[in-house]
Amino acid sequence: MNTHKIRSFIRRQGRITPGQQGAIERLWPKYGLEYNNKVINYSEIFDRKAPLIVEIGFGNGDSLAKMAANQSENNYLGIEVHKPGIGHLLLQLEQLEINNVRIFNHDAVEILEHNIADNSLIGIHLFFPDPWPKKRHHKRRIVQSNFIDLITRKLQPGGYFHAATDWHDYAEHILKVLQKHPALINQSSDGMYCERPDYRPVTKFERRGLALGHGVWDLLFKKTG
Repeated sequence: MNTHKIRSFIRRQGRITPGQQGAIERLWPKYGLEYNNKVINYSEIFDRKAPLIVEIGFGNGDSLAKMAANQSENNYLGIEVHKPGIGHLLLQLEQLEINNVRIFNHDAVEILEHNIADNSLIGIHLFFPDPWPKKRHHKRRIVQSNFIDLITRKLQPGGYFHAATDWHDYAEHILKVLQKHPALINQSSDGMYCERPDYRPVTKFERRGLALGHGVWDLLFKKTG
């Protein structure tokens, strides 16, 4: 029997610049976390107790850096598998003197399963995940019922899951999966999509798409209890 685990990403490392590589070498000891098989005490990691938010797949880190700078009262965990984006974010954290962000370079599902306690997060962000548009690849989309079961376990009662995508087909899929979960409540007034919350910055890629007439769909659900 084939037990190969299907991943929602491909390690497309791309071209890493000397500056990004240098940032990883210099700054990873300060901001980087290593995956292991035990729950991490994040109050010790950040040297303070504060609400904890996870961003899955932060890309080049622009949005994460802005959110962390604007909401300094929160602690942020960024998860990304691509080294150029990690290097880019590290440079921003250094330049802006941001201290409330830590980074994992590993599979998000495994980190959620093993490194994060149940009922411990106030928020989970999933902004513009790989849509896997071809039908035969839909099973690789990260938003599936078992993934939603996992993130719901990790959220505190009243915590939220916020997804955004520029693929309408994927937005419909995410909405359908989230609506089926008994512990999640849609924060949209019409039971569909939400306006972009102020805390989510508009990226340059999103702005470019909007200028071309492309849509963006935000989904915001809260955990009951």
